[in-house]
Amino acid sequence: QVQLVESGGGLVQAGGSLRLSCAASGRSFSPYAMGWFRQAPGKEREFVAGISVSSTALYAESVKGRFTIFRDNALVYLQMDSLKPEDTAVYYCAIRSGSAVYSQTSRYGYWGQGTQVTVSS
Repeated sequence: QVQLVESGGGLVQAGGSLRLSCAASGRSFSPYAMGWFRQAPGKEREFVAGISVSSTALYAESVKGRFTIFRDNALVYLQMDSLKPEDTAVYYCAIRSGSAVYSQTSRYGYWGQGTQVTVSS
């Protein structure tokens, strides 16, 4: 059984920064690729960023240049800079069994409960 716990969400003004953290527990952390997704009200869950076992990162076009994903053993982080109101959503951490990173939600087998990020204009 794998458990993922996100933290670091909150309210920030546009242009500000937040860092999300995700802690995995329950079994050996590697080799698992990690991903961050988000879901805004009334919208489908979407890929934000992912990182492979070898720390190759993949980003959604909407966050490229503003967000950075990195990992440290059983922790994965999402550094979010230059935040925009459209970044407002619940952010979810997910892991998949396998070394490669993918953007599809169906590729990920374990999910956290989510953390709210609100960006005010």
